[in-house]
Amino acid sequence: MAMRSKSRTAPAGPSPFAVEAAALPTEKFADPQVTAKGEPRAHVALTRLDTLWLNTGTLCNLACATCYIESSPTNDALLYLRAADAMRFLDEAQAMGTREIGFTGGEPFMNPDMLGMLEDALARGFEALVLTNAMKPMRRHETALLALRERHGDRLTLRVSLDHHTKAVHEGERGARSWEPALDGLRWLSASGFSIAVAGRLLPGEGEAEARAAYAELFEREGIAIDASNPARLVLFPEMDADKDIAEITTACWDILGKSPADIMCASSRMVVHRKGQPGPRIVACTLIPYDPGFDLGETLSGAAREIALNHPHCARFCVLGGASCSA
Repeated sequence: MAMRSKSRTAPAGPSPFAVEAAALPTEKFADPQVTAKGEPRAHVALTRLDTLWLNTGTLCNLACATCYIESSPTNDALLYLRAADAMRFLDEAQAMGTREIGFTGGEPFMNPDMLGMLEDALARGFEALVLTNAMKPMRRHETALLALRERHGDRLTLRVSLDHHTKAVHEGERGARSWEPALDGLRWLSASGFSIAVAGRLLPGEGEAEARAAYAELFEREGIAIDASNPARLVLFPEMDADKDIAEITTACWDILGKSPADIMCASSRMVVHRKGQPGPRIVACTLIPYDPGFDLGETLSGAAREIALNHPHCARFCVLGGASCSA
């Protein structure tokens, strides 16, 4: 049975990051080959498996207002990934020349096999990126994390979710009493010499330069060694809401937008998930769409190397128009 953790207070009202748009028309994103206007839908081929994501499970110590994967202290729709299962995917990734193993959840450090999987990935020579809220589940493993940093140095990076540079907005998304523990975890990681990054978000109407300047002031004030001007160290993600209207991506969009399919996250990454009720883990196209059967790619990485139809609002809002990627 999946372990559960006592939750902090959930957000009291709507998220401050809510997407401002009309409802998504039902005819959009209905056909993987053509858009609602009958235009050919864009597809993305896997050019290389640079990053393999391991979803450690949807259980989390927080219940955020707009969690795209619906993580919470009670949601085990994605089961804890076990080290024995992760091992075969790491074997495949090693043979494919993968550079980085990413760990996401839920909160990865709630998974009882997390430290074993992280150690295995680092011992094989991969870089490792762990997405965490830096709160109590992570802090329970301070001694083990320090030992991993001592052995593997900057090949281990921890990216902490700090949704905004202000307490009020961060707690509006993550709930009361979530700000100070996250900051305290960041301070500990920084003081201990870890390679660290922060994942933040922009409020509607907030400019990126303004946000980076405000985060820089926060990091300096709190003694956190992060260069807020470095997009790899302060990642500012676009908002996602699958129920809100967004343009569909056609084959003509690449030239119109001046982008290449190779720039999109599913050109270089895949994710392992273990859905509740399924006999074992499976591969999905990306970190953002773990439940949609249209993005399920089977049981092996080699079999998951096929083209992906950009047939979901997240493909447009986050990756193509938002220009974002979850990888380091």
